[in-house]
Parts: sequence; structure tokens; C-alpha cells
Amino acid sequence: MNAVACEDFHAREGYPTLKGLPARAGLGLKPEHYSHVLEARPDVGFFEVHAENYMGAGGPPHHYLEAVAGLYPLSLHGVGLSIGAAGPLDTAHLRRLRDLIDRYRPQSFSEHLAWSTHDTGFLNDLLPLPYTPETLARVSQHVDEAQQAIGRQLLLENPSTYLLFAESTIDEIDFLEAVAARTGCGLLLDVNNVMVSCVNHRLDPAAYIDRFPVERVGEIHLAGYDETVDGAGDRLLIDAHGSPVKTDVMALYDLTLARTGPVPTLIEWDNDVPAFPTLHAEAVRVDALIASQAARRNVLKRAG
Repeated sequence: MNAVACEDFHAREGYPTLKGLPARAGLGLKPEHYSHVLEARPDVGFFEVHAENYMGAGGPPHHYLEAVAGLYPLSLHGVGLSIGAAGPLDTAHLRRLRDLIDRYRPQSFSEHLAWSTHDTGFLNDLLPLPYTPETLARVSQHVDEAQQAIGRQLLLENPSTYLLFAESTIDEIDFLEAVAARTGCGLLLDVNNVMVSCVNHRLDPAAYIDRFPVERVGEIHLAGYDETVDGAGDRLLIDAHGSPVKTDVMALYDLTLARTGPVPTLIEWDNDVPAFPTLHAEAVRVDALIASQAARRNVLKRAG
């Protein structure tokens, strides 16, 4: 969600207005890079961490995160809230999340349009859900409950998917926009997820971006995918987060920026994490695209 919409949401709900992330490239903060980041202080727009990795009361993770948060803007990305689950949200998880947000005051908090719990069981994956009026009502209720519990807006991320539900009666973009309209949440646009899902379902990723409600986008994610073939011999993309951002995703990202303007953009690299200079090179590449699109918009504005 853009800055004005974010401020309107916080004012309406009585929450403090929070400064947003800079419209630059950010990186995931990895334990193997703690010391390098604190010693070298690389030029990075922001750092993002998975909230669940810092829900303990103390220890080395908090020691390092507190130091990094004193130097860089911080984004929290949740992977365990299970917003799409059929059952209620975990109130203990929400309390831990609120404690973490109160402790670090991140500029952004995001979660997935997915589910990962059933009854008392926890699944090590982010699973898709059918898009129906019933799931729309449930997801909206859960987003409302989460925002009330943590005392601030969340950004809801579009999923990467490998199957389509016969039960779905609502288009994915319409579903996301309806949740945002009902709850005041923002959207996190994962461009790699768009590419993965559209290739897997034989859809046009550029058309998806063209229809997406970019006025609600508060953050963008990029990542590398893996590629294989399905049983019919067609391309099958896997949202793997273990390699550089692919050329086609970067081209789709450039198309996205032409619609959104400069937006905080995270490079996700969670598996086979390389040395920090490799990650930083990805951030430099993304910063250059953001700057290039900003320059183009300024030229068009002056010409107009």
C-alpha cells in the first residue's frame, strides 16, 4: 500500500504512523552475515528477517538483530501465521509477534496468503487455498484479527502455486484486492511468485502485473526459481530461493516498476546462501533498475 494509504489506515485504527521502508533494494539478514554487516556496514536499503526466527526472549539472534536494526531500516516477514487456515489464528503466536514488533518497530510487516496449520498440526510449507466467497470472508477476518492484535497494518503476499482449485470462483487478483479493500491491509507483490504461478498455469505474467492493484503495494519481493518439467513435458517452475534472480523475472520486475514507481524491493535468497558480496551484487542490480525507472518517470513528468 502506498504511503498515503498506509497513513490513512493507521490514523483510522488509532495506530501510530510509521515511516515506510526506503524505495531501494533490501536483503534478507542471515546469521552467517551478521558480523560482516556490522563491521563493513554495506550500502543496503534495508534488511528483512523472518519473524519466527526471533520469537525467543534473548540470545545471540537478538543481540545481532538489535545492532543491525540500529543501523538499517527493518522489515519483518512472517511465515507461520497461517492466515488462510480453516481454524482460528494462534493467539500465542500473535502475542509473540506483537512483542517482536513492539521491540523492534519495523517499518514493514508482511505475511503470506497461504495456510500451514490444521488443528494442532504444523506443516513445513505454505499451502494454497481455493478462492471462494467463504475463504475470502475467512481470510479477511484473519487479516483483521492479526492487524488488531499486532497494532498495525500488514502486507499480504501473493502466493506461488502449482495447482488450481476446481472450487475457485474468484480470480486471484480480485481476491487479494477484495481482502485489502475489506481490511485496509496492503499488498506485497512477489514478482517471482507471479512468474512461477503464471508459467505453471500457462498464464501471461505481464497481464497479471498489468491488472494488479499497484496502488496497494507496499513492498516487492524478488527471488530465483528452479526449473524442471512436469509429466507432460511442460515447464514447471519451483519457488526455490536458492539462486540469483532470473533474467525473465528481472524483466517482469522492470515492467512492474513502470507501473508502481520506486518501491522497496527485497531479494530473497534463503537456501544455499552465498557469501555476502554475491547477495550485495543482486541488491546493486535492483537499485540500478529502481533508479532507472525513477529517472524515466521524472523525464515524463517534466515533459508533461
